[in-house]
Amino acid sequence: MLEFLSDLWDFLRVRKKLWLLPIVLVLVLLGGLVVVSQQSVLGSFIYTLF
Repeated sequence: MLEFLSDLWDFLRVRKKLWLLPIVLVLVLLGGLVVVSQQSVLGSFIYTLF
């Protein structure tokens, strides 16, 4: 996992695509939210947000 993050950072830095970093972070956070909401009682509360 650490190697993947290192490769991703190198790609973004070398290709001057640093503007993609916030998009990637938001997608990762939303994915984590979906995983957490399906495994706990927080699912009903998160469902009301959307």
